[in-house]
Amino acid sequence: MTDALVKPLQLFVNDKPVAALVEPRTHLADFLREAQLLTGTNIGCEQGVCGACTVQIDGAPARSCITAAIACAGSQVRTIEGFDDDALMNDLRAAFSAEHALQCGYCTPGMLVTARDIVTRLPDADDARVRYELSGNLCRCTGYVGIVRAIRRVLDARRAAAAQPHMATSAGVRAATTA
Repeated sequence: MTDALVKPLQLFVNDKPVAALVEPRTHLADFLREAQLLTGTNIGCEQGVCGACTVQIDGAPARSCITAAIACAGSQVRTIEGFDDDALMNDLRAAFSAEHALQCGYCTPGMLVTARDIVTRLPDADDARVRYELSGNLCRCTGYVGIVRAIRRVLDARRAAAAQPHMATSAGVRAATTA
């Protein structure tokens, strides 16, 4: 790296402050994998098409292979490793396993980041909407059936959990008014 070509970069990666010198042409995926040793972010097509490199930047899914690292200055970047203690991600991981939604695993980190976004942003998504939202993530192994089922499993469980306290409250109100 020539000193004239490097730029200072400060950002947060998985909630930890990071300061580094990077060349302006360095993609975020390369920075994460090579400088931060976060190899859960996979690089597939290097054109932003396959989704294997999907991470969260400031809470939204983004393709790290086409995002310049320097463009993330001041941003919060979250890789698959940053979701280790995330309850929703743990539910998605369990559902992916139960529904056989992974095979070789190469696309899985990007799929999981995208799946988490779908569940948090679209709680009423049906199969067609889940498939549409996954259209930017390619899987050559599974045929998507298990992936869609896994996401729907989590969506359905969250809907049932949200409805349960309401039903209990309604039953308690009915019991109190009839007594």
